[in-house]
Amino acid sequence: MGKYTVRVATGNLFLAGSPNLVQLWLVGEHGEADLGKHLRPRLRSGALGIDVPLHLGRLLMVKLRKHNRLLSVDWFCKWISVQGPGTQGEVFFPCYRWVQGHGIICLPEGTARTLSDDPQNLFKKYREQELEERRKVYRWGSWKDGLILPIAGNRQPDLPRDERFLEDKDLDFSVSLAKALKDMAIKGTLDFINCVKRLEDFKKIFPRGKTALAERVHDSWKNDALFGYQFLNGANPMLLRRSSRLPARLVLPPGMEDLKTQLEKELQAGSLFEVDFSLLDGVKPNVIIFKPQYVAAPLVMLKLQPDGRLLPMVIQLQPPRYGCPPPLLFLPSDPPMAWLLAKTWVRSSDFQLHQLQSHLLRGHLIAEVIAVATMRSLPSLHPIYKVVSTGSGGHVDILQRATACLTYRSLCPPDDLADRGLLGVKSSLYGQDAIRLWGIISRRYVEGMVGLFYKSDQAVKDDLELQAWCREMTETGLQMAQDRGFPISLESRAQLCHFVTMCIFTCTGQHASNHLGQLDWYSWIPNGPGTMRKPPPISKDVTEKDIVDSLPNLHQAHMQKTVTDFLGRRQPVMVALGQHEEKYFSGPEPQAVLRQFREELAAMDKEIEVRNAVLDLPYEYLRPSMVENSVTI
Repeated sequence: MGKYTVRVATGNLFLAGSPNLVQLWLVGEHGEADLGKHLRPRLRSGALGIDVPLHLGRLLMVKLRKHNRLLSVDWFCKWISVQGPGTQGEVFFPCYRWVQGHGIICLPEGTARTLSDDPQNLFKKYREQELEERRKVYRWGSWKDGLILPIAGNRQPDLPRDERFLEDKDLDFSVSLAKALKDMAIKGTLDFINCVKRLEDFKKIFPRGKTALAERVHDSWKNDALFGYQFLNGANPMLLRRSSRLPARLVLPPGMEDLKTQLEKELQAGSLFEVDFSLLDGVKPNVIIFKPQYVAAPLVMLKLQPDGRLLPMVIQLQPPRYGCPPPLLFLPSDPPMAWLLAKTWVRSSDFQLHQLQSHLLRGHLIAEVIAVATMRSLPSLHPIYKVVSTGSGGHVDILQRATACLTYRSLCPPDDLADRGLLGVKSSLYGQDAIRLWGIISRRYVEGMVGLFYKSDQAVKDDLELQAWCREMTETGLQMAQDRGFPISLESRAQLCHFVTMCIFTCTGQHASNHLGQLDWYSWIPNGPGTMRKPPPISKDVTEKDIVDSLPNLHQAHMQKTVTDFLGRRQPVMVALGQHEEKYFSGPEPQAVLRQFREELAAMDKEIEVRNAVLDLPYEYLRPSMVENSVTI
């Protein structure tokens, strides 16, 4: 019995408030009190004092219901706090979601609890009901056989309200897209009249607000060192690997004994690297405005110089075919235009795999599986929920092939970089930064949080919700991916930490490394052509006109430039990794872990700033202040 002070916080979002009355209940160990319909959450925050004639004991949760009269307006509730008899200060009940309709929503107190932390089963019914309701909203969909599962829904309104862009970001997205499409419609009408006759004609659509690195790409894209650099630190650093043998597909015809000797020398020295685009072999190319386009499946062999430069040695544009002459091999000593066309074909192939395999599949689609499995398997009370919640046919063929070779190790930088032979390569700035960021996420944040709630390996094994989450992700969302190394159970704290770190890094650092470089590397169309209009060359008699005729026409280039500008631009509404305002955890221990996590991120950010100041080509895509806290676009 006594007086309780209740504070309610509305989100700092456009149209976050509501004129509808909100009814509250306080639920304690010894009873429940209806506070009545006293709140109208129009403002950012509000408070009320209520006399409660019951002895509630320790507060367990707050229940709320939004009452709709003539008009129902959704309300974004950040949190509710209560102070009163027995609370020992202010008690927080995190929400951070939209309140819709007129159903009752239960908000448990913010202390994370596993099932074993609730021996009296005070929260058991709530956990079960929450997951039952979530599974009705978060349903698995399907797209194509051989692909991981998406969330059910074809349009943005089909998605749960809490998974859509927030209003301010959605407005920015819609306005920017409309402007981009309008500009393309106005300028694009001239593209059918004008034509590209020289490579420099692509400067007609080179963006005025280009980045310094994009300008450097325009000036130096023909340079072999910049060509090789992109496999280490460009928009797609996921394909390069150290050679353990000469690839079987690399057929060296008579007369190339010197090349074989050079390749074997680099192989013995451990400085031979390769990028193999065999995933594209046999993929059905697109048809654009009734004109067929072309796809190649190149192989590039490169050597790592003592000064850290990665230089191409030979390019094979197609794999050998049975009964056909060996495919043509292109060398740096070839006529300049022939060598440039071969490199341009490689850049186009890299663009395809970057956008579909590295960016879409490994970034967006995997993140979607993580999000749906989390919402279906872990109640909001669970500590791992509170950690993870911080978010023509040819292309389908590529995604299906990429999915088939997607392994658990490939999503974990320490394993992936070791498997690709890139650990210790000093000129791999992506590799260095990925390892450092993974370590901060793992050791400082995940291990810190897991250690608070799981005191032994047995506690991990005994957590049925945790095991269901792991199975839901591997068996359902990833479509029986255990044969590719994904776990179907979590047997220890170390295994749990590794799995959770993979989830967080995939949705933050890995996506950033494949997203942030698009404007830098693709603004100059010849460095990353989205399509090729002529088949791969079968001779080395190549002119500048042959290259221009192979590249996208002006209309296609303008469309690619528009999409790249729109998707690759820096987001005006951006929350950096670890800087989220939401307070999912109550208690000083989790806040201390988060504070130390932020301190290490800041230290890494400063170190990268200092390093980049003396680099010819700065690498910033994994700088913590530039890594978004979730996958958004």
